[in-house]
Amino acid sequence: MTNVIAVNGSPRKKWNTATLLEHALEGAKSADAETELVHLYDLDYKGCISCFSCKIKGGKSYGKCAVKDDLMPILDRIRDTDVLILGSPIYFGIVTGEMRSFMERLMFPYLVYDKNHSCLFPKMIPTAFVYTMNVSEQIMKEQYCWPIGANATVLKMIFGQSSETLFCNETLQFKDYDKVVFSYADPEERRKRHREIFPQDCKRAFDLGVRLVQAAESGAHLKKKA
Repeated sequence: MTNVIAVNGSPRKKWNTATLLEHALEGAKSADAETELVHLYDLDYKGCISCFSCKIKGGKSYGKCAVKDDLMPILDRIRDTDVLILGSPIYFGIVTGEMRSFMERLMFPYLVYDKNHSCLFPKMIPTAFVYTMNVSEQIMKEQYCWPIGANATVLKMIFGQSSETLFCNETLQFKDYDKVVFSYADPEERRKRHREIFPQDCKRAFDLGVRLVQAAESGAHLKKKA
């Protein structure tokens, strides 16, 4: 059975990013996959500490993060997964600090310092990144396309198959806009968009989950070369 792991880089477990990831996993389940949702803010860990244990020739941690904390069992399970989905809100143009630290710990051990940029992840798996953000699609394309595109490139480089990206723009940030300082946009327009557009985003996430399982199953025979 295909295994799918989704990683939530948002501090909120029941808001935009987490909801989209849940719908993606529902899509994966509809394609008979086993699923798991990881909330990074539940875990106690830090980013890469540059110990380079994962790079030592013949070392017991070669190709594997040596830091022992809450992230270690998650990294072990991801090594065996068939599909990986990451999700994060955009904070100041990039993913959250927890997501960035997670990505360092996840991907650096697999990267080989050779001229071919070889990778040690044992197989080729499809990946995806789900982004939620306060800004419009136009502003996102004008200002944030580079870091988002870079993430897709790195995911494909490390995991070696397809990497999809799903955007959810102009999100509903607050349950009660009257309690916060917010004049950036019309709160009622945001509520209206959440009622009308967010369900469509959830459907796109569901379909994404289905496609990723199908991609994993069609490429299950593919093995990576280090």
